[in-house]
Formats: sequence, C-alpha cells, structure tokens
Amino acid sequence: MSSESTDDPVFKALAHHRRREILDLLKDGARTTGTLCEMFPQMDRCTVMQHLKVLEEADLVVARKEGRERWNHLNSLPIKHIYDRWISAYAGHALSILDRLKGDLEGQPE
Repeated sequence: MSSESTDDPVFKALAHHRRREILDLLKDGARTTGTLCEMFPQMDRCTVMQHLKVLEEADLVVARKEGRERWNHLNSLPIKHIYDRWISAYAGHALSILDRLKGDLEGQPE
C-alpha cells in the first residue's frame, strides 16, 4: 500500500470540524467518551461515537477501557506524518518565494 493511500483516512478524519474539535479537546489530555459527549450537547451520544470511530480508524485516537469507562487518547503521530510529507515541503517552497520577493523589493529603489 502506498503512503498516499494510508494518509486518506487521516485526511478524511480531519475534514470534519467536529472531529477537529474533538482532537483539540484531547490535546489537553485523555477524556472519557462520556465527558466528550457532555462537551457536545448539540450531538447525541451515537454521533459522538461515530466521530470517535472515524478518528480511531485514522489512528488519531487510541481508546482504552478502564472498568466501565472508555478513555480516548490523542495520537498525534499521523498528523506529524502529514506535516512531514505534505505541509513542511510546501511551507519551505512558500518561504523561499517570500524570501526571494523580499530580496527583490529591498533591491528596488524607492
């Protein structure tokens, strides 16, 4: 399987704003599914669970059962992989263009 196809579930998971909100909450630490459901009163529990399932399939969330509770932990490695593969390369290119533009502008007489 190519690296592009393994990135697809991550991009799919990050495409929805609610899933990004869930990841933002998990940045601060693991949370139970019940706590996450309480933080999204506009969604029912089933919808929150569906979002968590998409995040788990993309390996962005790792769930651990502790007794009756299900703890959801952020796994940021897939996001770092996306950054390394896609964003950093394009950011480097954009910075070189801006640097060249700055040099051109500074070299022009006023």
